[in-house]
Amino acid sequence: MSKSKKLKILMAAAEVSPLAKVGGLADVVGSIAPALQKLKTDTRIIMPLYGSIDKKSFSLKKTHSNIKVPSGRVMINVNIWEAILPKSKVKIYFIDAPQYFDQKEVYLKTNNSERFLFFSYAILFILPIINFEPDIIHCHDSHTALIPDIIKTNNLEYIKNLKTLYTIHNFRYQGKTRPTVLSTGNLNADLLKSLSIDIKDGDVNFMVQGVLNADLINTVSPSYAKEIVSSAYGAGLEKIIKRRKNDLFGILNGIDTDFFNPAKDKYIYKKYNINTINKKQDNKVALQKELGLPINKNKAVVALISRFAWQKGIDLFTDEFLTLDCQFVFLGTGSREYEQHIQKLAKKYPKNISANIKFNVELAQKIYASSDIFLMPSRFEPCGLGQMISMRYGTVPVVRETGGLKDSVKSLNIKKGKNRIYRFSKPVTATGFSFKKIDEKEFFEALKSALYVYYNHPESWRHIQKNCMKKDFSWKSSAKEYLQLYKKILKK
Repeated sequence: MSKSKKLKILMAAAEVSPLAKVGGLADVVGSIAPALQKLKTDTRIIMPLYGSIDKKSFSLKKTHSNIKVPSGRVMINVNIWEAILPKSKVKIYFIDAPQYFDQKEVYLKTNNSERFLFFSYAILFILPIINFEPDIIHCHDSHTALIPDIIKTNNLEYIKNLKTLYTIHNFRYQGKTRPTVLSTGNLNADLLKSLSIDIKDGDVNFMVQGVLNADLINTVSPSYAKEIVSSAYGAGLEKIIKRRKNDLFGILNGIDTDFFNPAKDKYIYKKYNINTINKKQDNKVALQKELGLPINKNKAVVALISRFAWQKGIDLFTDEFLTLDCQFVFLGTGSREYEQHIQKLAKKYPKNISANIKFNVELAQKIYASSDIFLMPSRFEPCGLGQMISMRYGTVPVVRETGGLKDSVKSLNIKKGKNRIYRFSKPVTATGFSFKKIDEKEFFEALKSALYVYYNHPESWRHIQKNCMKKDFSWKSSAKEYLQLYKKILKK
């Protein structure tokens, strides 16, 4: 690539916000592409056309019809659609393969590996048809992890110099499947040593292939990149990822700072900024009223917005927490076990806890703006977005020191002195509180420390809030780091 030529990036992903979203992957792809475009790259996105995507609302246009893609021993007809990613200048392509993606769901209960392997192969096959010659294909998670394998084994002339970056969003979702699925992408175990070794245990692991065959690999936070080479976080693949440790990098995700902005947020009760942060109390009173909690503007409101899953440490929250001088607000859905756990506590302590077992964007925004403290006691967290959003709203996070939580929250070093008096150094430069062990007692003490500062040192608390709101979690800095990774790949 000459110095005058624009760097061309093609982002390949299973989900992209706002077109099709299940989790954080969609938010990342939908945000990083426009940020890279602003850095004078030609960044485009490609994704499947699901039955749930509204072609009219997103102004999709069909550009090519009945393209025959040779998948295994059969030809599969696909159409190609194009659109512009909302609120950006990023072109997005859609692979329309009804037999694989006509359903409304992004992920099905069966054959996801086959669906996304076909998607991966179709991407490479149609590049000449869409007249785009990327320098790098940026592959996201296990869904597109076999793109590097296809490039290495295929005899298509136009892809032989194509480079790849593989981003791991969550190392536990590995895409294991039966080896016979490989034929969908015109692959077999004899074509690559990594495949022949992989199938010896009776399956093929898409994540393993992405790790072994991409030019470079990254995770969505620096600490997570360090963690996954250990047995505690490696999800059984720590030996695999260690083989590529010199090609492994960590880049912290960002958030949409235009959407998550208390000065402009259309959902919250009263808008505010860093200079009018006292208006959080007005939001708090309105939230207490809406959720049926006792109204008290001086009472600390502690929130948790999350998937209710083992990863998120929901089980660490016990009856003992309800003895603390605060109110709790929970919002989320997930495992029935954890939903019931929170519901039982809410029924037992109705004046102390509000359990909202649902997905509700408007209520989430209100909670971020109204709460004083935000909880993220995760067992592992590749990046985490909740802590960044809460800080944007001046809501102080209490987190476990893991992954992106460790990278984004600077904990107040607070110690118990004589007569249980807490001590901490000033001026306060912290942005939150943290604990190390996956332990309910450590979690309890971290929250107790936060409440101590909230009630007894209001000036220091205000400093922490303002420190939070000053943090820049926009995609600007992350996009620059990705740009450096792309340039490193091209030099390999």
